[in-house]
Amino acid sequence: MFSGLLQPMHLLLILGVVLIVFGPGKLANLGHDLGKSIREFKSAMDAHDVTPEPVAEKPAQQAVPGKADPAA
Repeated sequence: MFSGLLQPMHLLLILGVVLIVFGPGKLANLGHDLGKSIREFKSAMDAHDVTPEPVAEKPAQQAVPGKADPAA
């Protein structure tokens, strides 16, 4: 269905439309901001390598046999 979607001519057309819409100056800023965001995301993922502590299981409560009220 999408086998010929990303051919070089299609990519050039998309790049041309993006260049016309945003302009060369804004496109450079978008690339810079995207790279900065990716670097910050990767550094945050590396800093967040914390292994969770094992959770102690609580003993199961025993059921107390009792007298149930009859259903009406």
